[in-house]
Amino acid sequence: MLRPILIHPDPRLKKVCDPVTDITADIARLAQDMLDTMYDAPGVGLAAPQVGVTKRLLVMDCTKAPEPPRPMVLINPRITWASDDLARYEEGCLSIPEQYAEVQRPARVRVAWTALDGTGQEEEFDGLWSTCVQHEIDHLDGKLFIDYLGPLKRQMITRKMEKLKRERARGQA
Repeated sequence: MLRPILIHPDPRLKKVCDPVTDITADIARLAQDMLDTMYDAPGVGLAAPQVGVTKRLLVMDCTKAPEPPRPMVLINPRITWASDDLARYEEGCLSIPEQYAEVQRPARVRVAWTALDGTGQEEEFDGLWSTCVQHEIDHLDGKLFIDYLGPLKRQMITRKMEKLKRERARGQA
């Protein structure tokens, strides 16, 4: 089932998410809904707060055709190591549509998480995967990619999103 994606500014996007304590059928359904929503958007990552659920869960898939899809569900993810070398990537966000900005982050990170089957996982990510997982973990901590920008650029993007939300509200009225 596709879920509506929250648009910035929304206070739920700024909340620090609670850990997932039990992997239930509801959590599995949420993960599948998030994957469906992410692919439909289309995007490469989506965090639970973006669909209004303040739980530490994210999904991502940074493959590009002709590679086969690699949908990933990360429950309670945490960065256990980050490289000293940095990478710049032009980031966007499904909660901040059609706005992009260059963000500098560690080039490689190692992340530990729990999979849907309850097993502990750990993997090192680089390239787009590294940027994506850091971006999505930021969402779980109430942080958006625009928080890395200067105040003027951040305010400009926020004003554009407020206008977009007003226009969408009028169109649905």
